[in-house]
Amino acid sequence: MAELRYGDDSEPSDRFPAGPLYVPVRPGPSGCAARLFRTPLGDRTAVGFTSRQRLAATLGPRQTWIRLAEPALRALTAPLGITAVTVDPQFTAPAPAPVTPVTRAAAPALPELPALRTA
Repeated sequence: MAELRYGDDSEPSDRFPAGPLYVPVRPGPSGCAARLFRTPLGDRTAVGFTSRQRLAATLGPRQTWIRLAEPALRALTAPLGITAVTVDPQFTAPAPAPVTPVTRAAAPALPELPALRTA
């Protein structure tokens, strides 16, 4: 079977690495650690963004990040069994609303229940 040229194939068999990515990180005991996410089907995936603006639009402006090339991100997550890298994810859950503290009022008194009678 002849191999299709890339122009004829909607999904080429060879992966081309993305350029340097903005990879979301979180603080860890040894510095920072890449944040890992789940796909809609529940598989674990590493995530990278092609611009800071896309990262901020998806994860918020306060999300910390590092720059990594896609092969470096794959090498970082491979020992964890994660083989997928999602670049510029578009579907996300809405950001949670800020939590406002709730003041506790005195609980209303419960009505007295009638005593149970045995027959």
